[in-house]
Amino acid sequence: MIPVEQTARHIDPMSDNDALYAIRHPDGSVSLYIDEEYAAERGVDPATLTRVEIPRELFTSGTVQQVREYVAVYLEAQKTGTA
Repeated sequence: MIPVEQTARHIDPMSDNDALYAIRHPDGSVSLYIDEEYAAERGVDPATLTRVEIPRELFTSGTVQQVREYVAVYLEAQKTGTA
């Protein structure tokens, strides 16, 4: 798996924005970004990103792996039209 892109930016757990931006790669792995600007700084075309709303409890208390799995399932459902 490709590791989650990490940032030194402060994430406010009380923020109204419980979303991440994601790319699902052909091998099924997922890269996560805190915002489009950060993704662009890493050379990612923002047009290729999908914004995924993360349930607040998962966003604030879940592990990176749990978030990644949630996003992967969400993206797969979007691809197959079952979301």
